[in-house]
Amino acid sequence: MMLRNTRLATSLLRGLTLTILGLALTAPAYAADPVTLTLYNGQHKEVGDNLAKAFEAKTGIHVNVRKGSSNQLASQIMEEGDRSPADVFYAEESPPLNNLGEQGFLAKANDSTLQALPKEYVAANGTWIGVTARTRVVAFNPKLIKEGELPKTVLDFAKPEWQGKVGFVPTSGAFQEQAVAIIKLHGRDAAEEWLTGLRAFGKTYTNNMVALKAVENGEVAAVLVNNYYWFALQKEKGNLDSKLYYFTDGDAGGLVTVSSAGVLKASKHPKEAQQLLAYMASEEGQRVITNTTAEYPMRKGMVSDRGLKPFDELQPPKITPADLGNAEEALDLERDTGLL
Repeated sequence: MMLRNTRLATSLLRGLTLTILGLALTAPAYAADPVTLTLYNGQHKEVGDNLAKAFEAKTGIHVNVRKGSSNQLASQIMEEGDRSPADVFYAEESPPLNNLGEQGFLAKANDSTLQALPKEYVAANGTWIGVTARTRVVAFNPKLIKEGELPKTVLDFAKPEWQGKVGFVPTSGAFQEQAVAIIKLHGRDAAEEWLTGLRAFGKTYTNNMVALKAVENGEVAAVLVNNYYWFALQKEKGNLDSKLYYFTDGDAGGLVTVSSAGVLKASKHPKEAQQLLAYMASEEGQRVITNTTAEYPMRKGMVSDRGLKPFDELQPPKITPADLGNAEEALDLERDTGLL
């Protein structure tokens, strides 16, 4: 009896061992592969990288960041079509997202994500969101020009009296959005006159930080830039000689623009891609971004803690990111006037 029981126990143990080994061998076949998202980042590199790291720390989802210019990445997405490896596209401005949304490349954002943001800063069809905002300003050097001598409208910078005194960046997406705003407010002829005047009397720079440093170093009296460049230079250097001037009364010089993001229809991980978009609109995600760059959080109820002029004190024109479209009108005008 004892021998039979021993043999039975041995047989059961062997069977159990084989079962466990079988499960161990087959488990990997059933385990889900860890998800990795691909973020096409047209925003500043540090912003995209910090966002990706924070999201992975919170969710465990790794984000592979591919950096490029917003327009370059948007064109790449169009070329790639359904083969695109991108899950989320994050642009420095809204026209590239507007363009992709209109052509059907973007999936609708989750309602909870859209509802966290003011409706005037998301796409009408819900395919992209405004993530953070910035305002167009004039950075000026008080050693070269007094604040009271600056014009009340950005259109006046195109006049002969500003010969050699004002700088701008014609390749900047925000500058092009500003040109669209002038078209919307004053018509195409006025925008063409403005661009023609700037080309004749202004100084062109290759990028906004180069332009801002030209003001800081006294090479030019004033430049048209986004507000956050000034705060970035202040963080780098401490006290600055230059100051910021804000246009009021709905002038195009005070245009508010947004960085923006959307989920690709071609995403292989749509659920996780929507999670990343939702994180960008969450309070935590907004803080990660606005602690990296001095932009305004777009989430309802949040305010900047970077010492920016309060968002509700700005007096921008009533031009929404959706109104700016794909900025093609401005690009055409810049080509016509020889700026591009």
